[in-house]
This record gives sequence, C-alpha cells and structure tokens, in this order.
Amino acid sequence: MESNFKGTAGEVFIFCLWMPILLVISLGFATPFLVCTLIRWICDKSVINGKRYKFNGTAGGLFGSWLKWSILSIITFGIYSFWAARNEIRWVVDNIEMID
Repeated sequence: MESNFKGTAGEVFIFCLWMPILLVISLGFATPFLVCTLIRWICDKSVINGKRYKFNGTAGGLFGSWLKWSILSIITFGIYSFWAARNEIRWVVDNIEMID
C-alpha cells in the first residue's frame, strides 16, 4: 500500500506565516476556521494506503463546541483542556470521509 503527502514546503511556510497572524488579530476566535482550513488541506494533499480523504467539517460547525470548550478550560484553570483536545480530535475525525 502506498501512502504519501503532496504538500509543498512553500504551502507549509504560508500556513506558518499567516495562521499565527490571524489568530492574534482575531484574539483566538479564528481558531475553528484555521483548524478546518489546515485539516482540509492535509486531507486534500494526503493519500493513505492508496485511499484519498475529504474533510467535511466547517468552522461554523466547530465554533459552538470550541467556544464551550474554551470557556470550560478557563473556568477550570486549564484542567478541562485535556478533554477539549480529545473532543476536538474526535470532531475532526468524525468529519473525515474516505472518497476512493
């Protein structure tokens, strides 16, 4: 089985350049958009065991949960962030489908 990633170093550079800038400008509220953009790009550029994948999640679909997780993490002084990270990964995986 063949697995590969077709992303370029230039694309990674662009992501590493504009994502932190957008996060700072938006005070973190762009996080759902950036997560969806990055995961969609990874799925579009990846072939795993000969299969292609598509990410169907939207920033709007993530925003409400992300806001709730962020508030709970603040209230619990960061303790909830472990569950929030797990929940975000679960949400990402639930929104990926095999297309080939």
